[in-house]
Parts: sequence; structure tokens; C-alpha cells
Amino acid sequence: KYYTGFDHLVANTEDIADWVVSQGWPAGKVRHIPNFADAPPDVAPADRASLNTPEDVPLLLAMGRLHESKAHDVSLAALAKIPEAHLWIAGVGGQETKLRAMAGALGVSERVRFLGWRTDPSALYRAADICVFPSRYEPLGNVVIQSWAHGLPVIAAASQGPSALIRDGQDGLLVPIDDAEALAEAVNRLIADPMLCIRMVQNAAERVEAEFSAAAVVAQWRELFADFGAE
Repeated sequence: KYYTGFDHLVANTEDIADWVVSQGWPAGKVRHIPNFADAPPDVAPADRASLNTPEDVPLLLAMGRLHESKAHDVSLAALAKIPEAHLWIAGVGGQETKLRAMAGALGVSERVRFLGWRTDPSALYRAADICVFPSRYEPLGNVVIQSWAHGLPVIAAASQGPSALIRDGQDGLLVPIDDAEALAEAVNRLIADPMLCIRMVQNAAERVEAEFSAAAVVAQWRELFADFGAE
């Protein structure tokens, strides 16, 4: 009933397109066009020292609101199993007090920085070494695409969006949902294998250029408009 006034629908994931069709929308009137990645080339990395983070430690970045669905608790539990690493958590939400208490109980408070709401995501991506994205529920996975665009290796839980995007072991790593042990193992694997990081970043860059760059996405929108007679 929500779509009866529209001639065509655009879904930013294939899963959403499939779901719309499963609800009775004609398959020929829905198209998958992804979001594009935005990585401004002139943005410098965030200054680690200003956030009380050593320059010579592995730095993990977790992006997203402080909500149960984003599973920042899993990142904290994993951090306890990753010696030397520090974790930046960028986001706001109702779980901050709970997460801070958890960090204290795990003995990792000195290695965690709660950054709050940030307007400089590109600077954070460029300062980090690995993006961790353990969301329990994630239909899209924009953080994956943004990490790719910034040349940052990404490890994600195998929720819907990341599973549709990541080719495990090629342009990212997937771990089971709610598995801090597996997340820690994946992080330690990347820390120990710089060449794997390089290969994943290179493969991800190719994906971005072909599928998620502004040029690639705009071309798909132009094709859609052309189908409707626009010039």
C-alpha cells in the first residue's frame, strides 16, 4: 500500500529489492542501485595523540550508534583478547554507560576511546588500522563500503548487509555474529599478516571503483532515468 503511487522502486541492496518483490511488487519495476562511497582525498588522518592514543599500536575503529544492534560489546570483549591494540568507538546512544562499565570490568578502559558524535569520519578511517563492524543486525553495511573507500581493512559480523558485500578473505573478513573470540582471532590474523591486509585493500579498491564510486553509481541512475525517457 505504501508504494501504489510509484512507477518504479530503487533499492540500495539486492536483499531489499528481493524483499520488495516478495511483497508483491513487480520484479521488472524495482532496481538495485547501491550507495556510493565518499572518501575526500584532502582529509588528513585524525591526530592519535589528541585522543591519547599511541602512534605505534594497532588501532581498531568501530563506527555506529551505541545501540544493542551495533554490538559494540562484542568489540570490547574482543579487545580484551588483542594485546596492545586500542579501540576507537565513534557514535552516541543509550548504551554508553553500560559499555564504559563493561570496558572497566574487562580491564580495557585504558585502551578504549569513546569519541561520541563525530563530523570527521574520513579522518577517523584514515587514522585507524582496522575497522571492526560486528553488528548483530545490519541490512546495508555502509561502514564496509566507506572502509573500502578509505583503504582500511574491514572485519564484519556475517549479518545481512556485510555478508552481501564482503567476499570473505578477499576484500574483508567475516566472522559469526556475537562471537568475540572469532573477532579477536580475525584481528590478530590481520595484525600478523600485513600482506593479507594489502591484498584485501587492493581488492576492495577495485570493488569501489567498479561498483561503489560516485561515477559508477551515477551511471546507474542515468541509465534508470534514460529508461524513463529522461536525457
